[in-house]
Amino acid sequence: MLWALVCVALIGIYLMEVGTVWSTQVQRAREDELLRRGDAIRRAIVAYVQADQSGAYPKSFDDLLHDPRVSFVRRFLREAYSDPMTQGDWLTERGPGGELYGVYSSSMQEPLKKDGFPDDYASFALKPTYQDWKFTNFPERSMNRR
Repeated sequence: MLWALVCVALIGIYLMEVGTVWSTQVQRAREDELLRRGDAIRRAIVAYVQADQSGAYPKSFDDLLHDPRVSFVRRFLREAYSDPMTQGDWLTERGPGGELYGVYSSSMQEPLKKDGFPDDYASFALKPTYQDWKFTNFPERSMNRR
């Protein structure tokens, strides 16, 4: 009887460790996807601004999926990506006229990744939550640059 209780306890401890490792792997995969999707959205905003002489920013994600400034189909994103950390909508960084400057996650979770970021995102190493990872493209003359 004692032998069975010891075995059950050891199996329980083992399963706890497996659960911890699994949840860390899931978080790391979502974190990688956050970086990939956030960067894709930021690059789409840059391409949108550069595609027109006016330098206008998109008003919404829909503008990145179908550019309303032209009569033909021009896409900067293939789909409206969701926030991989929350599986919901992104929070947005907007200009004074409602222009879409960038996106960020609403997740207050602490990142696993602390270094090794691409140059554009080197400042992420100092950020305590995913919500602080902002994928933005502010106008050159803007006072909002971060």
